[in-house]
Amino acid sequence: MRVFCDFDGTVSVQDATDLVLSRLAAPEWQEVERLWQDEAIGSGECMRNQIPLIRATPKQLNEVLDEVEIDPFFASFVDFCAEHGVPVVIVSDGVDYFIKRILWKRALDHLPVIANRLVVSARSGQLSYELLSPYADRACLTTAGVCKCRQLAALGEERVYVGDGRTDFCVSDKAELVFAKGRLARHCAERDIRFFAYRDFNDVLAGLKEAGTRACAATLPAHPV
Repeated sequence: MRVFCDFDGTVSVQDATDLVLSRLAAPEWQEVERLWQDEAIGSGECMRNQIPLIRATPKQLNEVLDEVEIDPFFASFVDFCAEHGVPVVIVSDGVDYFIKRILWKRALDHLPVIANRLVVSARSGQLSYELLSPYADRACLTTAGVCKCRQLAALGEERVYVGDGRTDFCVSDKAELVFAKGRLARHCAERDIRFFAYRDFNDVLAGLKEAGTRACAATLPAHPV
């Protein structure tokens, strides 16, 4: 068994990228955001257009990231999984540096992170930010910067997925066990995809225990929650 967790809005309480952009980016980022909300562009293109709008020093960036709170039960959930030999992987359409900084502050930086890659360079005496998408797939149904379906398929074990948003839609029917809230929960309910509803990682832990041997046998719970 392997657990895959989305990050923004799932592990983190706020969306780290939105917080950084709202504090440190040129206002044009909101125009790009509206295009994504209207589904005129995919999330990968959206992020690659927004990140270069950041105007900040590394210190300023870190100060904003250090404000981001995570689910209060996530650390204990990770500890439980470690005790039972269940790897936990962060798979996010967010920014790798943002995620790693937030996890580092909580001594959780040992967790593997699959996300878009932040590149910082100096040009004409000023810092510039760029986003690369090494985990993208042109065939990705969500046109995301990180194709979550491909990541789950590549590891090919009994998969548990925990998520909350639009970039989790296409992967919601690929995992053997799904924990969903927010837009992802509504998506699963509308399409009769079986899932456990959750509010926080204490609920995820309880659901994982309840699934027990059924999850290990690659079957879903008998009913959606």
